[in-house]
Amino acid sequence: MRRENDKSAPTEALFNWYPGHMAKALREIKQKLTLVDIILEVRDARAPLATGNFELNNQLGQKKKIIILNKANLADPGLNQRWSEWFDKHEQPHFFVNALDRGAMKQVVPMARKIVLANRRVSNPDYVETKSRLKLMIVGLPNTGKSTIINQLTARNIAKVADKPGQTKIQQWIEMPDGVDLMDTPGVMPPKIGIAEHALWLSALHAIPDDVANEDDTAVFVVKHMLAKRVPEFLERYKFENADLSLDDALLKIATLRGCIRQKGLPDLDRVYKLLLAEFREGTLGRTTFEVPPAR
Repeated sequence: MRRENDKSAPTEALFNWYPGHMAKALREIKQKLTLVDIILEVRDARAPLATGNFELNNQLGQKKKIIILNKANLADPGLNQRWSEWFDKHEQPHFFVNALDRGAMKQVVPMARKIVLANRRVSNPDYVETKSRLKLMIVGLPNTGKSTIINQLTARNIAKVADKPGQTKIQQWIEMPDGVDLMDTPGVMPPKIGIAEHALWLSALHAIPDDVANEDDTAVFVVKHMLAKRVPEFLERYKFENADLSLDDALLKIATLRGCIRQKGLPDLDRVYKLLLAEFREGTLGRTTFEVPPAR
């Protein structure tokens, strides 16, 4: 697994979903970096590195950023703490948040101001803070919750929120309270995903649309993961007495419980897969995290 500051790229893509508007968006982000003071990068707390865009980070240069690890309420709390320690070790400003918690989101702008001011004083020890507007740019993979975060920061329903990746197609400036301007950008995927497991993670988290990813493989991955981690809510929801059962048995039990049965008693797996993914994304199957911090 690559580290946060590893700029290397996989030599071969195992999965490729990179619509033309994303390539254009990445070029435009690079062009407009000089217009902003700091970057807010939204990631999913259940895969803190895999939901980062390393190609995008390569374009940031020395521009400061804060990583907002959204959906922390759906992630394993113990791993949230381990990841926070890992980011601290690498001196990366970050915080874990449920974007629907407006109180928690109030930390964003003060943190950004503090970092920008400290950075200016490093380059100019005599710098005196002025009342100039703070200019932020928000970036992130599709469906990491960027639009919800924008709406919370502005206290208005400005950004369209939809359970479908790739809704934002253009960049736009949003005027916020307290002298802040925020540049919204389209969700941008990495041009290549070189690790098969990462593609499954991103598909489960709905960063990749279901009509692009293999929905069957993604649902099977979720079941295997939840069984392996013995997530209590998952086991209780589908009435499993324990996690020691085969994939086929688990799918059949879910199908029977939810009435997803075809003629002759065969499970309707298409319905089961859709149901599983919907309930996982809603957070009703329990808190879990796919990715663990690297050793270094």
